[in-house]
Amino acid sequence: MRPTFPAAVYLCLRDGADILLLRRAGTGHRDGELAVPAGHIEAGESATRAVLRETREEIQLDLAPDDVRMALVQHGRADGDTYVDFFFTADRGDAQPAIGEPDKASELLWAPVDRLPADVVPVVRHALEAIERGETYTEFGWD
Repeated sequence: MRPTFPAAVYLCLRDGADILLLRRAGTGHRDGELAVPAGHIEAGESATRAVLRETREEIQLDLAPDDVRMALVQHGRADGDTYVDFFFTADRGDAQPAIGEPDKASELLWAPVDRLPADVVPVVRHALEAIERGETYTEFGWD
């Protein structure tokens, strides 16, 4: 039997040297920690469509497919799960993100990507650091 892994998408919304982070709340997973907007790819949905949907749901921005760029694929193990993660980047431009799911996030904040807060979810931190180094593929949690 071939293994199957859930897949997730992440949006790295940039404003110059800063990246948008949201504080997780009420999800039962890593609540209180910081992450980027993210979510699972649903059945029949491409990674690009998933990141656009999650962006609308989580930070109330309507981006077009041409607004996002694939930055990194990460194959990782964290918190007892194995995932294939797709990290996209987009520039903020004039967009004004806002919390779209107050039952899942308590705060939005901009942080310098080269000086991330200590409480960024480790798997997300690993990916953001890899993107900053110009990597396009990385692995997490296999040691």
